[in-house]
Amino acid sequence: MIRVMYAVLLLLAVLVLNFSLMHLAPGDVADTISQSMGGADQEVLDQIRADYGLDQPFIVQLGRYIGGVLQADLGFSFFYNQPVTKLILERLPATLLLVITSQVLALFVGVLLGVISARKPNGISSHLVTFLALFGYSAPVFWTGILLLIGFSLQFQWFPVAGMRDVTISGGFWVHFWDVTRHLVLPTITLSSIFLALYSRLSRATMMEVLGSDYVRTAKAKGLTERQVVYKHALKNSLSPVITLAGLQLSAVVSGAVLVETVFSWPGLGTLAFQSIIARDTPTILGILFFSALVVIVGNLLTDLALRLVDPRMRERA
Repeated sequence: MIRVMYAVLLLLAVLVLNFSLMHLAPGDVADTISQSMGGADQEVLDQIRADYGLDQPFIVQLGRYIGGVLQADLGFSFFYNQPVTKLILERLPATLLLVITSQVLALFVGVLLGVISARKPNGISSHLVTFLALFGYSAPVFWTGILLLIGFSLQFQWFPVAGMRDVTISGGFWVHFWDVTRHLVLPTITLSSIFLALYSRLSRATMMEVLGSDYVRTAKAKGLTERQVVYKHALKNSLSPVITLAGLQLSAVVSGAVLVETVFSWPGLGTLAFQSIIARDTPTILGILFFSALVVIVGNLLTDLALRLVDPRMRERA
């Protein structure tokens, strides 16, 4: 309950900070609208500011915005001519699908590679995992995405170039499921590449530490096979640092999704944020920042829950 209260206070602080920074930025909605109109005189600018409530003192504007957020009203997008809440809810499923799939893939493959390399730390597999981890961590995510597009979409034509769905395809559920899956493969691999490197290295280090502990040696002395020792005893105790890192990296995953969605034209919040920034659509930008903070905070709460399920010692401390 205390963590939930802290999360609410943090979300409120993020809301105030984002609104304050946008208020301090040069220009406003009236300037952007007038530029799109080819110019406007001062009377028209004043009328636009009055329509959007920009002629009110800052504290009044902030209070109205927070009050609107509490009622699930994030304002109105002048660029898309739609409520911001509707825009975000339409794009949110696509971003959540990409982010969750990427995190699950990075965690599963990263932990698996870490365990394999930890079993033989001086073997070829360990050196190969280290090389792949360094390569994945050092490569910019947009560069990786462009290479995958050139290789697997343009050269071999195995996967679609852009988008989330092929509008020309008709059929039942499984036809559309397979279509979305094909579109999802390259963005997921791109976004998960850098985090897979982090999880594999951390998993390798923690697994090697756990394999050298007394209870593991005792389990081996009892005659348990190496597979039983690794996957039944050591793995569970080595997951806590990896899960903690996954929770801390969630904000990086969300921000990385902006680049990945832009490269692959994925119709999520990242693409919406990119287009809104270019159009200087302040209400939409504020709404996306709010939802991004909400996703990260909820993700950290779920990380705490996962740690309690994996590590009984966390339940005892609570």
